[in-house]
Order: sequence, then C-alpha cells, then structure tokens
Amino acid sequence: MQKSLLALAVVLAIPHAVAADNPADDGELEHIQILSHYDKLRTEAGSATLLTEAELEKFEYDDIHRILGSVPGVNIREEDGYGLRPNIGFRGVTPERSKKITIMEDGVLIGPSPYSAPAAYYFPVSTRMTAVEVFKGPAAIKHGPQTVAGAINLVTRQIPEFSEGGIDIAAGSDGYQKAHGHFGSVINNVGFLIEGVSLKADGFKDLDGGGDTGFEKNDILAKFNYTMRQGEFDHTFALKLSYSDEESDETYLGLTEQDFADTPYRRYAASQPALMETEHQQIMFSHYLDADDFKLTTRLYRNDYERAWRKLNGLLNQQLNKVDEDLSTILSDAERYDSQYRVISGQQNSISPGDTTYYLNMGTNDREYYSQGLQIDGRFDFDLLGFEHTLSAGLRYHEDEIERKHFEETYSMVAGMATDTGFGVRPQTQNVESTKAWSVYVEDQITVDALTLGVGVRGELMDMHHHDNQNANNFQDKTTRIWLPSVSGFYKLSEESGLLFGVHKGFVPSAPARSATEELETSINYEFGGRFNDGVTQLELVTFFNDYKNLTETCGQSNAGICGEETFSGGEVDVYGLEAQLSQSYPLNLHLEIPYSFVYTYTESEFKSDFDSVFPQWGTVQKGDSLPYLPTHQASFTIGLSSADWRITTAVKYVGDMEEVAGDGAVLSGFQTPSNITVDLSASYDINNYGRIYVKVDNVLDDTEIVSRRPYGARPSKPRQISAGFKYQF
Repeated sequence: MQKSLLALAVVLAIPHAVAADNPADDGELEHIQILSHYDKLRTEAGSATLLTEAELEKFEYDDIHRILGSVPGVNIREEDGYGLRPNIGFRGVTPERSKKITIMEDGVLIGPSPYSAPAAYYFPVSTRMTAVEVFKGPAAIKHGPQTVAGAINLVTRQIPEFSEGGIDIAAGSDGYQKAHGHFGSVINNVGFLIEGVSLKADGFKDLDGGGDTGFEKNDILAKFNYTMRQGEFDHTFALKLSYSDEESDETYLGLTEQDFADTPYRRYAASQPALMETEHQQIMFSHYLDADDFKLTTRLYRNDYERAWRKLNGLLNQQLNKVDEDLSTILSDAERYDSQYRVISGQQNSISPGDTTYYLNMGTNDREYYSQGLQIDGRFDFDLLGFEHTLSAGLRYHEDEIERKHFEETYSMVAGMATDTGFGVRPQTQNVESTKAWSVYVEDQITVDALTLGVGVRGELMDMHHHDNQNANNFQDKTTRIWLPSVSGFYKLSEESGLLFGVHKGFVPSAPARSATEELETSINYEFGGRFNDGVTQLELVTFFNDYKNLTETCGQSNAGICGEETFSGGEVDVYGLEAQLSQSYPLNLHLEIPYSFVYTYTESEFKSDFDSVFPQWGTVQKGDSLPYLPTHQASFTIGLSSADWRITTAVKYVGDMEEVAGDGAVLSGFQTPSNITVDLSASYDINNYGRIYVKVDNVLDDTEIVSRRPYGARPSKPRQISAGFKYQF
C-alpha cells in the first residue's frame, strides 16, 4: 500500500507522463489499440490478429484460453478449466505460465514482474476487455522484453464521447455468477469511466470431505481524461486506476489414471486447505500528443501485486523430512506407493498403526511484486528522396522486483480431513530478484510503389540483482546488453491482396539468479505469407520457422519440478509450421446471414542434439524429439446464423494429442494428452430497446478428457456449463 501511495504522489506531481504503443490508425481517443479494424487490407508485416468487441461478445467468454482458441499459432496447456492461471505460448514456446510471451494491457507491460520473474500468475480479467490483439514474428519486435514468440495486448474500455453505460449479469451451472457494469461521460472536456466486474463459481470438482473448488474475482477500473488543443496539436491527459482481487480454492494436485477414469472430477482430501489469494493494483498517467504527421504518447505506470497460494507440496516422514517420492511419482504408480497414495486420497490417516507415518507438507508461496516505468512512443510520417517514410521509435525505462517469502506447514490426514498439526512454520525460499532495464526500438517503414519495407532494431539493456535473505553471501549483480534487428516487408499485389515476409532476432531475459556466464535464450525467426481482404472475405496464410539457438526452461512447481528454480538448456531447437485464418459472411436474404470463420495451425518441432536433463518435461532427449505440450494440428471452425435482432453461433475446436515429456526416463515419458474436440454454443436476442438476453453452453458434448498431467496428476477439461445472461446498454 505504501508503494502505491508513493506512486500516486509521484504521478500527480509530474505534469507530463506516460505511454504505450503505436496509436491505432482509426483515430480512437485513448490510442491504446494498436491494430486497425479489418475493414481494409492490412499492410503491416508480421502475423497479427485482432479480436474486436463484437467478436468477444459472441460467446461472452471469461476464460482467455477459450478466447485465444480462434487465433492461429497459439499453443495452450489447460490446467484449472477456468483459465485462472493461463498457460499460453505462441509458435511452440513453452506455454508454462505464459512466461515467454509479452503481456500488455493498453500497450503497457502488465505482468507482475516481466523481467525478473515473468511467470504470469496475474492475468487481467478478460471480461472487461473490448479487444484482444496478438502479434507474432516481426509484428512483435516493438513489444518486449520477450520477443522469441510474440505479444498479446488486452484493450480496456475507452472513455466515451457521450454519456453511456451498460450492465451485464449472468448465472449458470456450478454456481457461476457474473456482474459487470460500466458508465462514462464527458463534462467540459473532462471525461471519466467507472467499470466493475465480479465473477464467481463454486467449481466443477467434487472435493473429498466437502468444500468449494471454485473462485471469486473482483475488478474495478476508473479512467479520467482531459483534452485540449494548442495550435496544431491536440493533447489528451489521462489517468487510469485499477484494483482487482481473487480467492480461488485451487490446487496443483490431480488424479491417478485409474481415479480419473472412475471419477474425473474428484479432488483428493489432501487438497482441502488449498487456497490462492491475490491483490493487484495499477496506476497510470498518460499524455498523448497528436498532429497531422506526428504522434507522441508518454505513459507512466505502476503495478503492485501480492499473492499467497497454499497447496500440497509433498509428503513428510515422522521426522518431518521430505520423502524421496514427489507427488508426480506417487500418482503415476499408486500401487507401488500405496500408503502414500492412501494418505493423499484420505483413505488412511497420516499416523496409522503398523504403517509408515506420512504427514502432508503444505506450502504457502507468499510473493510480492512491483513493476513501474516510463514509456514513450512516437511516430513521424515524412517524405525523403521521393519515398514515403513512417518512422516509429520508442523508449522505456522499467523497474520490477519479486520478493519471495515461501514457507511450509505440517498437516495431518485424520479421518479423511487435512488438519493443521500446529507444529509451526518452516521458512523456505526467502529471496529478492530485481531488474532495471532500458528498452529502445527504432523502425523505419519505407514505401516504394507497392512495397513497404521495414527495417528496425530493438535494444534491451538490463541490470539485474539477486540476493538470498537467508544467506548474505548468496547474491549476484549482472548486466545484459542485447540488440535485436528486424527486417520485414509487405508487397501489395492489388488493393485486396499482398505478400508479407520478415526475419527478426528473438530473446528471452534470463532470471537475475542465473549465472551471467550462461548462454542467453535467443532465436532467429522467419516468416512468409500473404493476405487477402476484399471487404467480404478475409484470408491470411503465414509460414514460419523459428531457429532457437539455446532453448531454456526453468524448474518450478507449475511444471511438477522438484529442482527448485534451476534453469536448464535444451540447446538448438527448430519450430516450424503454417498458420491459416479465413472469415466470411454469406447473406441468405435481406434479413439473414451466415458468418463463419476457420482457423488452422500446423506445427512441428525438433531438438537438434542428444542430451540428458532432470528437467521433468525433457528427460533423456534424442535428436529429432519434439517439444512437449505442442500439438501438431489445431483447428477451429465458427459458424452462425444472424438477423437484425437475434444470433446463434457455434464454435468447434480441435486440438491434437500432445506429449507430456520430450524424451525418455522422466516420470511422464510416453504419456500423451489425447486429442479432443470441444463444441461451444451461444444464442442471443435483442429485446428492442430493453437490452439483450443470451444463453451459452460451453462444452456442449460434455466431453471429459485429460488436458494435462501437470503439475501433479491427471486434470480434466471443464464439463458442460450452461449459463444465461442479460445485457443492457444505455
């Protein structure tokens, strides 16, 4: 709280500040949406997808995983069924906690600690977003620090030009409830917007001993702006404040194969105490300057995030020492580890006569994060030597920090209930990692007749620090300087079609605790494709090839790792494939039309060398082995029937099978998540001027599949969920 108040004081004391990324080409007031709408052929190089507010409203998803199902090149590992802790990757990078993609809200870094600890345990509530933008390839070079794969930008509601507001309430199965409202207006050039969202559900799993397995999330947003004109310049000053919290009864503990086959939605008694509690705050002050051929955005931001997640870490013996078998090993061979399994599942007491004592090791990983910075982005259009130039440049100074305050407690299984023994707290990881970074990019897009050629470079200049609060001699300071060139282009074949190409260098920052002598994770990424848009049909085909020079992974509980925060190198890896997206609308008559879209992704990957690794997702790798959690084939097809006042839409998504481990010798080697097809259905009806009612069904076929065996044990997809809602705009 003190940090937030300090940030507020700093912001109010500075007359100018802020900014994010390139403003939208369509003249939107707050200039935080980067892509223009699909009303004409887009000529930017690099693969980019825009999901508009109208598209987001078709299914009223609250889960970012389901939203991104219609975006090519996205690979996802499901975990909890609600998307509470998203696992998102692009073009083959690990989806683990979305840590290798750049996540932004309104063009500004929104992750808790994007440089020092990029695992995205916080992700903005997608319910209040009015657009989602996904950038891959050269299109992502302006958005760092993670540039090996791409970036996602979540666009919040803008302050309206006139008084307007709305409400959205819904309820459904498994105790699902949604309440969402907003109102904004402009008075004497001063605009404001207030928005709030509350989401909750009891959960779809059955917890041994009783209890909820769901969540409750609350989110409040306030925006204010002031506009003025001085000569040929338009100025907009804006302030954005947001607060969110979450309580979720979520665990890392899954099921054995047999228990999943018998009761896939069961949760073991050992997960009864599981609880995630979080708070997130953001403050941002911005200034936007607009002239005919010059635009400059400045933005000052501060994010604070706190989390505490109590969950089962493993088992302890009678002397309170950790047993040799981790949870993954126990659940993968429950017959061999019968006593341990029976304690976890509540069928045997921790202290059982004639048997070994097994206590429950419950860990609470308290963490505090902050990130703050000043970001300036500009664009200048000019003619030089007979060529049209669009010069884009940006500068950002950013600081972030994570402070870990992990501890463990001893619980005992007694008559099927997990109970605190009162033995006290055992401190575990107690450290701080921080980064101070300068980022800069420059790109010149030169138009020569039908060709637009972009030449640019991004620089990341980082000073990192790590120290162990339990060992004063365990600390490190290191400096990283890296420059990432990019060349891209778009050749316009006609007013409706063109070819795109590009090559750029990608990079992922290493953690502050990693040795400064270790090789960085970098890649050279290539892509080639084409676009077509005649106002009715939109088509994009893109081939890509990502050449990783040193693929790295970090061990952690989210990937069932028992190797602390250690980082591993997988050497050279190739990822290549094809992305396709098509959308059309076929008119049946003057009153009815059939909108439909198709998205397909083909991805292949291979390690380029043999090696042995204790990283739980690699094992003993041989040259040619594929990356885990990367399906070869993914496809989605959406089709609807709509009129002026009603609409029905169906979405069908196919995800191919995925390897749990790349090589041999690991706990889950040889296991695959099966291919699956998910069908979602939505329908809505406008009640003249009285609002709109909607009904939606997620997972219409009620298919139950294993979506992952991580972190610990088999985990199910979300079952059929039916909900109904009412929306009213005024």
